[in-house]
Amino acid sequence: MSTLVDRVREAVGRVQDPELRRPLADLDMVRDIAADGDDVTVGIALTIVGCPAADRIEREVREAAEGVPGVGDVALELGVMTPDERRALTERLRGPGRAMPFGPDSLTRVVAVTSGKGGVGKSTLTANLAVALAQRGLRVGLVDADVHGFSIPGLLGLSRGGETAQPTRLDDLMLPPVAHGVKTISIGMFLQRGSDHGGAVAWRGPMLHRTINQFLTDVHFGDLDILLLDMPPGTGDIAISVGQLLPHAEVLVVTTPQQAASDVAVRSGLVARQTGQSVIGVVENMAAMTLPDGTILDLFGAGGGAEVAAALSEGADDVPLLASIPLSPGLRRAGDEGDPVVVSAPEDPAARAITELAAAVAARPRGLAARPLPFSPR
Repeated sequence: MSTLVDRVREAVGRVQDPELRRPLADLDMVRDIAADGDDVTVGIALTIVGCPAADRIEREVREAAEGVPGVGDVALELGVMTPDERRALTERLRGPGRAMPFGPDSLTRVVAVTSGKGGVGKSTLTANLAVALAQRGLRVGLVDADVHGFSIPGLLGLSRGGETAQPTRLDDLMLPPVAHGVKTISIGMFLQRGSDHGGAVAWRGPMLHRTINQFLTDVHFGDLDILLLDMPPGTGDIAISVGQLLPHAEVLVVTTPQQAASDVAVRSGLVARQTGQSVIGVVENMAAMTLPDGTILDLFGAGGGAEVAAALSEGADDVPLLASIPLSPGLRRAGDEGDPVVVSAPEDPAARAITELAAAVAARPRGLAARPLPFSPR
């Protein structure tokens, strides 16, 4: 039979680090465990000084130890990894070298959400789509690639009262904050703090490319089922950089029903194709809404989404209109409050449409063409 110390070590080792989402035993964070009769002392090594997850780890480790039959009092001794231990952990998490973890041979689906112009609700849609995918049990990451017009932290509730959640630094590796089950990174997490408006970014091509590259290589998302990129509007520097870094990415094109927006949206899909990316569908946002008296309000007209889908289908694979998201005061209000509408008001017509969109995106089969499979002939 296992000893009391063995049983406590096993129970404590199963506790997950809330940032790395892996058991403490796998991360070599469990240290000496001693027993004096029924009383046990548990040693835990945190990754860094001032670890933001320290209180949660301490609480869950204590609960795990106290839950072992036969245990009396539990004493915790919290320490910190040595620089060598932390370096070894970083290398183990990152893997060999600093290769792109979402390259063509990765099994993580990468979906870039694009639009031809700004103001079509692309970021609001992306934030809610990410949360809706996480609600389906998928492991979801979100990169706010709209460096000049970042808004994802606010939409997900990571920015409140002038304070924005920041990633935890593990040497040169960053652990992204998590909101509603979505691991998120944004340039807004690194700018001026203490202001409701944050700082402004005035960068050109090389800096923008470096930022996106660092988001993809130096942020530890762990194993993901899907990585969403909230792209800036248009076909500028970042669109080109993402095309170079992630030529295998799938693309969702967002438009409004208005022809002025739909005409421009087609261009973002065409540019994505030029880099080898595939357009998997079109989303029409701000579509007609039904008023309380039953009348239909089509403030921005109708048919723009279908026109974009038809234009992108010409001479190529069929591009479906995946969703039509109605105008919704609830969607707007939830975005302002940092509480995604798919969580705060799931019965809202816009929330239901986004949930159906998440189901359609999740159901799309993972493309394995030209990707190496993890086996070798014998």
